Amino acid sequence: MTGNRCLGIVLLAAAGALAPGSTALSQATKVPGLVQEGNYAPGNLGMQMQPAPQNDDASAVYAVGPWPTYAPPLADGDGRELVQSFCGMCHSTTYVTMQPPLTSATWEAVVSKMIGTFGAPIPEPSAQAILAYLKSHYTPETRKE
Repeated sequence: MTGNRCLGIVLLAAAGALAPGSTALSQATKVPGLVQEGNYAPGNLGMQMQPAPQNDDASAVYAVGPWPTYAPPLADGDGRELVQSFCGMCHSTTYVTMQPPLTSATWEAVVSKMIGTFGAPIPEPSAQAILAYLKSHYTPETRKE
């Protein structure tokens, strides 16, 4: 029985020597630049503190309405309405106006991808008119003007 008791004491001593925060472990694992390890304060991690709301009186005025979205207008020309209706059904027309100008071949690939891959319900005559509009207004050659 004394052998088991000695073994238990040795195991407890070894566990205490390797416990986090003990001098044996912290001295053995000193990492340059490490100031604290395992110091977890109670609280909400990652919480952003918000300012306290102001107590406005009954005469306070608030503007209520839809969030304004300002898309740059598309260039005037034949096919503009088709781009607004068919392309704007899935995404903003800002995708057309705010990106660098694309080549004619790239516009063909983009319109083909929208129809084939993403399933845009654009009839073939409308797709050709959209391509003609994009090629005449949003290519590197036409944007130099």
